[in-house]
Amino acid sequence: MKLWGALSLYLGKQFLKNTGIILGVLISVIILVDLIELLRRASDRENITLLIVFQMVLLRLPHLLQKLLPFIALFGAMLTFFRLARTSELTVVRAAGVSVWQFLTPCMTIAFFTGVFVLTVFNPIAATMEAHFAQLEAKHFNKRTNLLMISSKDLWLRQVDPDGLSVIHARSAINQGVDLKDVIIFQYDASEQFTGRIEADRARLRLGYWDLDNVLMTSPEQPGVIKDHLQLDTSLTVSQIQESFASPKTLSFWDLPQFIDTLEEAGFSAIGHKLYWHSLIANPILLVAMVLVAATFSLRATRRGYTSLLVMAGIATGFMFYFFTDIIQALGLSGSLPVLLAAWSPAVSITLLGLAMMFHLEDG
Repeated sequence: MKLWGALSLYLGKQFLKNTGIILGVLISVIILVDLIELLRRASDRENITLLIVFQMVLLRLPHLLQKLLPFIALFGAMLTFFRLARTSELTVVRAAGVSVWQFLTPCMTIAFFTGVFVLTVFNPIAATMEAHFAQLEAKHFNKRTNLLMISSKDLWLRQVDPDGLSVIHARSAINQGVDLKDVIIFQYDASEQFTGRIEADRARLRLGYWDLDNVLMTSPEQPGVIKDHLQLDTSLTVSQIQESFASPKTLSFWDLPQFIDTLEEAGFSAIGHKLYWHSLIANPILLVAMVLVAATFSLRATRRGYTSLLVMAGIATGFMFYFFTDIIQALGLSGSLPVLLAAWSPAVSITLLGLAMMFHLEDG
């Protein structure tokens, strides 16, 4: 038992060290690529300094690392097992009667608890930094900011008009924001001075205008006017309203369930946020699966001798998994697949693949 404990500690340290090497390499690559991209975008903007660009790169880094975590686990585990094989340490361990499942246990345990740490501690930090990055991007690159704010009781829309802007308040929404109830519209001129208020029982978004029912129009200088119907011009579209929600990646794992409930209570779809939340929960299992896949290719390489070919096969498997995940999640977002199936099938499928390959390698 004492020998097994010392061996587990040694294997765990090797896995952490090699994963740290992969992490350092990927951080350098991410910073370089993201820096070049943001410098290209900022090349025609005089108000953006190099300090601002570098700040944006660092703010985005945690989210990108979180997204690449499965690849970090895969490459880190492959590097660990190849190094152990090259120094004949794996051969000695196997000769001592240690099964493949025993010497994989420390690496899989570290991978699992790393996933739990990222989910519960690192993700909230990454989400906060990503939200700050989105604010800087909107400010300095003139991207459209969120048009919509939502709570459990009401929602607010902001629309830019030809001669000013309007702020729309509604008690509830149905049909993904196309149909609003108990609506109040506050109108402002180009200098953001209040010019009038419109109340309506219902507002339906049509192509290029709001169709209002039972309307009361008031302004500071005129008495109220009642109308059965009113068409109010707008540049908003359904897609713009739906895209105005806070992005899932800017919300922490702990805040997402409440935000999902709020969206659904207000009459909006929360498929994208649900899919993202379940994908986060599946990450610890996914990291364990990547260690299994890495071990499969690494052990085959040590036994059969064609290391380079199997290394390329392992890397190709990782990228095939990435594209498979994108396809499945796209089907989930479109509603073609249930959210649970779309979120969990990549992690479950790669786990089953790794287990099947390991059983075939050891017992086949």
